[in-house]
Amino acid sequence: MTIQNYPAGAFDVAVIGGGHAGIEAALATARLGAETILFTISLDWIGNMPCNPSIGGTAKGHLVRELDALGGEMGKAADRNTLQSRMLNRGKGPAVYSLRAQIDRRAYSTTMKHTVELQKNLEVKQAEIVSLTQAEDGWHCVTQLGAEYVCRTVILATGTFLGGRVYIGEVNYESGPDGSFPATRLADSLKALGLPLRRFKTGTPARVARDSIDFSQMEIQPGDETVTPFSYSTETPPENTVVCHVAYTNEETKKVILANLHRSPLYAGVIEGVGPRYCPSIEDKIVRFADKKRHQLFVEPCGADTEEMYLQGMSSSLPEEVQLQFYRTIKGLERVKVMRNAYAIEYDCIDPLCLSASLELKEFPGLFGAGQFNGSSGYEEAAAQGLIAGINAARKCQNLPPLILSRSSSYIGTLIDDLVTKGCSDPYRMMTSRSEYRLLLRQDNADERLMPIGHEIGLIDDKTYASFLERTAAKDREIDRIRHTFLPPSAELNELLTAAGTAPTQTGARLADLIKRPQLTYDLLAPFDKDRPALSHEIREKVEIAVKYEGYIARQQAQVDEMLRLERKSIPEGIDYTAIHGLRLEAQEKLNKVRPTNIGQASRISGVSPADVSVLLIYLSKNGVEA
Repeated sequence: MTIQNYPAGAFDVAVIGGGHAGIEAALATARLGAETILFTISLDWIGNMPCNPSIGGTAKGHLVRELDALGGEMGKAADRNTLQSRMLNRGKGPAVYSLRAQIDRRAYSTTMKHTVELQKNLEVKQAEIVSLTQAEDGWHCVTQLGAEYVCRTVILATGTFLGGRVYIGEVNYESGPDGSFPATRLADSLKALGLPLRRFKTGTPARVARDSIDFSQMEIQPGDETVTPFSYSTETPPENTVVCHVAYTNEETKKVILANLHRSPLYAGVIEGVGPRYCPSIEDKIVRFADKKRHQLFVEPCGADTEEMYLQGMSSSLPEEVQLQFYRTIKGLERVKVMRNAYAIEYDCIDPLCLSASLELKEFPGLFGAGQFNGSSGYEEAAAQGLIAGINAARKCQNLPPLILSRSSSYIGTLIDDLVTKGCSDPYRMMTSRSEYRLLLRQDNADERLMPIGHEIGLIDDKTYASFLERTAAKDREIDRIRHTFLPPSAELNELLTAAGTAPTQTGARLADLIKRPQLTYDLLAPFDKDRPALSHEIREKVEIAVKYEGYIARQQAQVDEMLRLERKSIPEGIDYTAIHGLRLEAQEKLNKVRPTNIGQASRISGVSPADVSVLLIYLSKNGVEA
């Protein structure tokens, strides 16, 4: 018999899943005043990192900083549990600088668990949800024990648990990540509800014993001397306490894998799920890049209080004995001992084209999706969607309009727009190349782009916002000062310019003009700038980027302004695109499926051509729809 534990309306929001998406969703809804309950199959795995024990990386570091600017938690927790930090892509332009930190995975999980436990308006419950149904009084969530919770909105943040199945060689079994229980009955319930589910897969490398590795045969990968924190609220940057190492596969590794390829469940046709294109298994790499003589792998610690080491770049679903065999072909791993085998995991997720830009399912009001449930891959992508789903679930309960971030405002906006407009045929991973506005969407200016929004919606407190305004004012004052600062010619200045590989000046120059030279930096010119105020590294970097790339930034801003013109031209709900003469059949089908809210979104739908957009504009104009 079902136990009615809570009356209808007792909770505004139920979050199903305690991973990175679920945590951000639950914290956001609770902090915005919504009575929230977070369900997780195990309290011990809240904030777990079943795959790589790291946060950030190319484009992913941008997402974490944007999360922090909006009031999310991931950046703060990462800073508290960093083992090693590096800024990637320093040899390239500032648009692609990306922060990455090696994290103590168990300490991070403990931090996040305690954070949600302490959060006001948030109840944390270990329970498996096995049934989800919609009724007049709200969404009914039924646990494995028969308890029923009625909530106004639900956020599905199920990760790889939903219908999870693990594959290692010829062996496969129902499981969540890291040997946890899968959510099989919930998957059946969602299918019965009519949700368009499909199968994706991802993989996890082995964890090996530290004392079985010969690090002397590997390259050392140290952290940065000056550490940049993820969170704008972190006053003391974390310290690097460990080093990582780099090793390489070889021809012998390749031979072992190819000789056993028929035993891989992926190549044997056992796995039906689609794997990640940009994070393939080692057997995928060997096959897809057959001409490549070697592949990198990174040996990284899982924590300060464990001897487990993570082999990044070596995910596999080959049998246990084959894994050990090919690991031991690698220099430094000849005597390696495997503590946890690599595995592939297959799981259910939704076609994101059925989501609106608020991450609410179009056909199921009050039901939201976040993270891997939406077809994405990665902790950072999950957390970003969790935050937005949480904000919008709370705002729906409060009868407020949803928060929709544009592509020009953020990588988070780009991520969500890509998912709900273009869909994905394999697990979606954020990359800097996915944004057409990446010079504007740098990680150094995430606070300027998004913190006013975070403050307005109520996730950034007044103290944090006042600090942001102070930093911004200091940056603006300094940019104005250097534009009006003239450095007279001198032998010392010309000696510096010549040594840096740039032309000396006979008449002197404005400080801003010198900074724009590729060979020079703001800090390099400090000895000749007597009135320079004492500024933090963060503000100095912002000043230099704003001045050095001023022309490029202005050109990209003009592109954004043109895009926003199309975004402002809204499309009414309920249009039957099959009735619009001149639209190609494919465009009619795609437009009817996605239901774009404006011309800008319509133009980005795969299968909708510029000619189709012109037809749509003419149709809207004839029917009295103006921008």
